[in-house]
Amino acid sequence: MSSILSVSQLNKYVAFKLKSDVKLKGVCVKGEISNYNLNYRSGHHYFTVKDEQSCIKAVMFAGSAARLKTELKDGMSVLVVGNVEIYEAGGTYQIIATDITPLGSGAVHNKTELIKEKLYKMGIFDEKNKKPIPVFPRNIAVVTSMTGAALQDILNVLQRRFPICTVGVFHTQVQGTESVETICAGLQKADSGEFDTIILARGGGALEELASFNTEEAAMAVYNCRTPIISAVGHEINTTLVDYAADLRAPTPSAAAELAAPDRSQLLGAVDSLKEAMKRSLLTCLGSKENRIDRLLSEIRLCSPKNKLKTDEQRVDELSQRLRKSFARAVEKKEFALESRAGKLTALSPFNVLSRGYSIVQKDKSVVMSADEINDGDRISIRFRGDTACATVTDIIRKGEE
Repeated sequence: MSSILSVSQLNKYVAFKLKSDVKLKGVCVKGEISNYNLNYRSGHHYFTVKDEQSCIKAVMFAGSAARLKTELKDGMSVLVVGNVEIYEAGGTYQIIATDITPLGSGAVHNKTELIKEKLYKMGIFDEKNKKPIPVFPRNIAVVTSMTGAALQDILNVLQRRFPICTVGVFHTQVQGTESVETICAGLQKADSGEFDTIILARGGGALEELASFNTEEAAMAVYNCRTPIISAVGHEINTTLVDYAADLRAPTPSAAAELAAPDRSQLLGAVDSLKEAMKRSLLTCLGSKENRIDRLLSEIRLCSPKNKLKTDEQRVDELSQRLRKSFARAVEKKEFALESRAGKLTALSPFNVLSRGYSIVQKDKSVVMSADEINDGDRISIRFRGDTACATVTDIIRKGEE
């Protein structure tokens, strides 16, 4: 029975074996670069070298990378020279590259580009063919692996944002020889159901792991769906053919769920804002109508016959008062004139002269103004201040006969 080893011990043993194998020193490997990543802080280059069947991780440390004359990028066909070793912490074997010679574009990359160009000419990627994503979906279909983390991310986001929406899950393989067929079948099943939106999702991975989504069959299956599709394959740095064919691309599965359904809290906030806006608008409208009613009532009161009668009554009262005052002033003026004339008459009255010792001589009730009006023997009356005396003319003395 072999001895029991820890994981660290096993990895150290394998690392020792790899380092001691001279055939794995200075090995030359031809393939295509994928998942290229430059760590700017350390200067190390991390990438994968692949062909159509397999792949191997590789790293070129900053010291060796300083001698590179060509910038590395995904899809580049290269000849990598280096030593095969094991990364003990991760338990994966890799090539420690000492030199990289570019050979042009890789076969896998070229194949994908040819398919992309073909689909582009067919109009599969045209924006005019993109269908709008429903704002308030009732049913959402998720086409992905039941065992992947992408599904849980999507379900968690949908439950948090829009729990009233129902979700249907269609299991599919996301990599491997049968994955393309299951992806197409899952999309067809989802499209035949009563779903408002379809999310096609897969978690992050190397480009070779996303190969199933870079096939013509998968892209056409997405394009032929009548239901709007959101593609969320890989992470933001990954772009596949189904992303171009889909109606909307999301950088991650979680982002796809956010794009597929509205946020409940934002909707409730919007509803509250609309309620407040409607309340303010209603109060403003009511205030305006009340002011209008007040103005109309004022106009009605001004034009009302009853109000006009009151106004006329007030006018009559005012005119009556003015008439009374004017009549009183006229009477007063007449009384004053009468008193003035009466005073003058009194002053000129012959009877008023009697009070000063004079008398009035009358003949036949007529005042005798001259001696020529009487004759001897005429009966006359002499009126004093209070009394009257009767007399007979016995003698008339003319002027100049005294």
